[in-house]
Amino acid sequence: MAFQPIYDAVDDRVWGYEALVRGLAGEGAYDVLSKISPEQRYRFDQDCRIKAIELASRLFPAGEDLKLSINFMPNAVYEPAACLRATLLTAARCGFPTSSIMFEFTENEEVADTVHLRNIITEYRRHGFTTAIDDFGAGHAGLGLLVEFQPDLLKIDMKLVRGVDNSRARRAVVTGIVGIAAELGITVLAEGVETEEEFLFLKARGIRLFQGYWFAKPAFEELPEVVRIASAALFSAPALKRTAPS
Repeated sequence: MAFQPIYDAVDDRVWGYEALVRGLAGEGAYDVLSKISPEQRYRFDQDCRIKAIELASRLFPAGEDLKLSINFMPNAVYEPAACLRATLLTAARCGFPTSSIMFEFTENEEVADTVHLRNIITEYRRHGFTTAIDDFGAGHAGLGLLVEFQPDLLKIDMKLVRGVDNSRARRAVVTGIVGIAAELGITVLAEGVETEEEFLFLKARGIRLFQGYWFAKPAFEELPEVVRIASAALFSAPALKRTAPS
């Protein structure tokens, strides 16, 4: 797993970290997932959750209120309560609070059974997990999925974020998404932020949470150094860098 920080621009702090699957030679998530067969999906999904929680329990600074964001594949979840068993057991074994775990699913994986997805989310929320839709605006369902299911958090896809400060169409779409989310009581996160101009525009539109290379690139099995904003000035926070013990 690699970890990428999620930055809270209002409180000027790291809000949490997303766990991103990587190959042993550093291969990206797409390369890894392309090698997973349908028959392997369930086991792979479970192993990723366990690995992410184990690493986070060792890397996250003690006493800090941080979220661990884990991606899951809805089509790999057969029976929600049974699929959560390993997650709950791992969290208990590692002493990692379940209230600090966020599960996000991507629009890029088409969900054929929305009733099944609703049952998954209901079960996750029953255990106190935060829920999120990832890659919003660039996947299969778009607003139709949002009508069916209102998550705690909505992650705007980087294709909408890229160059948003210079694109009338992107500005209009992002502003619309922020308005809809506010009406539904959903927190918005902008992912894939790579420039100061993108950040400033999105922050001015009321977006609080951010993720992207402008803040930090993912780091393999460690928490990367983070560039944050304070009093309109950039500064680095090397104290946040933590490496897994050998």
